[in-house]
Amino acid sequence: MMEIIDALQAQGVEPEQYYVEAGPGQQELPVRYAEAMRAADTHVTVRETARGVALEHGLYASFAPKPFLEEVGNGSHVHASLWRTADGRNHFHDARDRYGLSEAAYGFIGGVLAHLPALVALTAPTVNSYRRLQPRFWASAYTAWGVDNREAAVRVASKRRGLEMESSNIELRPCDPTNNPYLALGGLLAAGLDGIARKLDPGEPVAVDPDTLSEAERARRGIRRLPTTLGAALDALERDEVLCDALGEMLAREYVLVKRSEVRAFADKDVAYELAQHFFKY
Repeated sequence: MMEIIDALQAQGVEPEQYYVEAGPGQQELPVRYAEAMRAADTHVTVRETARGVALEHGLYASFAPKPFLEEVGNGSHVHASLWRTADGRNHFHDARDRYGLSEAAYGFIGGVLAHLPALVALTAPTVNSYRRLQPRFWASAYTAWGVDNREAAVRVASKRRGLEMESSNIELRPCDPTNNPYLALGGLLAAGLDGIARKLDPGEPVAVDPDTLSEAERARRGIRRLPTTLGAALDALERDEVLCDALGEMLAREYVLVKRSEVRAFADKDVAYELAQHFFKY
């Protein structure tokens, strides 16, 4: 891991912390924030650097969302905020609000939740992704948001004392490292900006695991189960005009075609075959 960190720093990537996570051999390595395009570039750099350094040690760095079926999966959580060019301030922050969130932040969250069943086709884009998006695995399985709720799809992260404005952000959790980060971040922005434009209300935050709520309570609060398969997510994406418009007609069509072919390719295969595709042998 120290060699991976050294290699990333040599490429201008700034790891902010590193620690061992809950799964077998699982590591977490958050990197410093950047504007969306640079953040997507960094995502690719981190992934390929980890693979390359691991291979030098005779190891495979797998980014499978669920490499071990009974263990916690691999996420690629996105922390995001919008900043105003006019005054250089965080557009998500409002110190007068009980959660420190602005009207724009609530609208952004509302937009993400409204489009989330379709958005996961971009942020969780493989057959294996939907083994991870299960209740009670810290991966989020419902269209819910909460303040520091790690079972919510959108988490409002704790702010740093004395840096409340600078550190106000939301975290998208149903996102894994098999995605194309350019499409994933583009889709996230399209969904959130649509919510701001339409002033969508995300409702009250959820303070518990949404899976512990009754079906009636979830229905009352507008909390939906996320798609449980890639095919279902692609169905939702094809129905989502905002995300399809953001992708553009050609890319939206070709993306769905390619992903539908992946669904068919895995349809008659067992789990062992599925997992083997996430351990690259160069």
